Amino acid sequence: MARRPTRLIRGRTARTNVAGSNRRLLVGRLLLVIALVITGGKLIQLQGFEARALSERAEKQRATREPIPAERGSIVDRSGNVLAFSSEARQLYANPQYLTREFDEAHAKDPKKPTSAQYKQEIARYIAQLLPGVISEQDVLNALFSNAKFTYFGPPIDPGRARQITEKYPQIGAEYRATREYPAGNLGANIIGVANWRMDEKRIRGLMHLESALDSVLAGRDGQRVSDTALGSDLVIPGTERELEPAVPGSDVQLTIDSDLQFMVQRKLGDYARRAGAKSASAVVLDAKTGEVYALANDKTFDPRGSWSENTGNPAVTTPYEPGSVGKVITAAGAIEDGLVRPDTVLQVPGSIRVADRTVGDAWNHGTIPLTFTGVLGKSSNVGTLMVAQQLGEQRFYDLARRFGLGQRTGIGLPGESPGSLPPPEKWSGSTFANLPIGQGLSMTVLQMAGMYQAIANDGVRVPPRVIAAEIRPDGTRIERPRPEGVRVVSPETARTVRDMLRSVVQNAPQPNRGTGADAALAGYQISGKTGTAQQIDPTCKCYSQSVYWITFAGIVPADNPRFVVGLMLDAPSSGTREAYSAAPLFHDIAAFLTQRYQIPLSKEQAPFQLLQAG
Repeated sequence: MARRPTRLIRGRTARTNVAGSNRRLLVGRLLLVIALVITGGKLIQLQGFEARALSERAEKQRATREPIPAERGSIVDRSGNVLAFSSEARQLYANPQYLTREFDEAHAKDPKKPTSAQYKQEIARYIAQLLPGVISEQDVLNALFSNAKFTYFGPPIDPGRARQITEKYPQIGAEYRATREYPAGNLGANIIGVANWRMDEKRIRGLMHLESALDSVLAGRDGQRVSDTALGSDLVIPGTERELEPAVPGSDVQLTIDSDLQFMVQRKLGDYARRAGAKSASAVVLDAKTGEVYALANDKTFDPRGSWSENTGNPAVTTPYEPGSVGKVITAAGAIEDGLVRPDTVLQVPGSIRVADRTVGDAWNHGTIPLTFTGVLGKSSNVGTLMVAQQLGEQRFYDLARRFGLGQRTGIGLPGESPGSLPPPEKWSGSTFANLPIGQGLSMTVLQMAGMYQAIANDGVRVPPRVIAAEIRPDGTRIERPRPEGVRVVSPETARTVRDMLRSVVQNAPQPNRGTGADAALAGYQISGKTGTAQQIDPTCKCYSQSVYWITFAGIVPADNPRFVVGLMLDAPSSGTREAYSAAPLFHDIAAFLTQRYQIPLSKEQAPFQLLQAG
């Protein structure tokens, strides 16, 4: 009886063990199912939803995208002569470590194949023979046997030669380079500027002047290429480049500049400034009707083909000065326009005149003399000019000066243009009006000065100057730059009258009827012009110097049928020679060239004699 309970306990234990085993099997199967579901889900995620992203990531790991630099447009003169253009070149490069590993592994598998050292020597020998005098065999060997992952070697070379090298030896790469060429050297360099290759952008970028200002027009739009990279690195495998998007070349830009005239003006101006002992000099030649700039020069310039660091500015548009008597044209035009005087009106001009607290005299000593109003201009009388300016009035003078373009930029499109200075009437002191009508106390650039006389030459309409004629797109489409709207300064009758009066300045007659700019006269042509001498500020006393001047001249050729306007400025001439006292002879030389180059007909008649001093 005692053994029955024992059998019962054993039976229960066995059933318990079987149940536990079934539960463990069930849990195991459930875990297996869960694992399979998770794995399947991950596969679906990888192969479905993330397949494209992973593929792109893998592509990035074995390929690199690079821009294809667009060909930069050229800059040409008004006749199509090229002043700046880009030429293609190629820069050789190699991956020395990759090349070593590739060929040594190949040689290890097949001893008949060359070692990396043998292959490098073969490459170096071939390149040196193909490019004699450009790169030596030793220079190539030094590059290929270096321990660098990537190296450029040699100078940029012709694309055709580079293609020969890379086709024969795909392990050598040739990277695009562009060089900016300036075939005329320093001609117009202060207008055109400089563009150089930028390694960080892998393209040419404009650095100054028009090359910089028109960079978006000239640069074009880059394309895109893709290249394979070595496994585990970002090094490009030479010969694997593929174009994805072609580059769009930049547009050409045509200027209004005449390169032959520009060359002559630069040379003449530089020589004249040296003979005058001037600190600097500038010149501008404008078309009398359209305001187009045919030449714009400074005596100091630079050659964009070499190493340049000085004389890169463009003072003709950036550096204002006080013009002196050239500015008397404002008073003359205003007085004729308002009918205050006529050309033959005789003024009794004393030796000096007092305006507020300032006494102003003429450049030569004299008592009271009878000058015609034409004679006031021809002999450049400060006193006579101020007598008429007082009749004109301050506000009328200021308004007319603004219409002549003073105190405002011309909008020519050249970087750094200065507006000059024309103080508003509310800032004038009592003696300010003793300075302004005679060209002191205000400032202008040579470009602005030429623009004033362009208005007189163009029957009273000032056309803002321009130097960019057109954009020529890669497909040949020509996009003309719109001509600026003209500004009516004075009536056509007033402009013609003042222009005729200005012939007296170059009148080559005995005293007292000789003009101040007789040296500007040109045989066979009527010439109008105006001389100017302006005192510079002496920094020691903050007053006008008695020994340091700006010398100016503005002229029209020919006066009877205007074609061109020439503006000239010499800064602080000091040589004591004829050139240091007048720019009229320089105008003569430039005008003579203009009449010959453009075959300007002789004037139908000589300029009539004009009485400067009555009695």
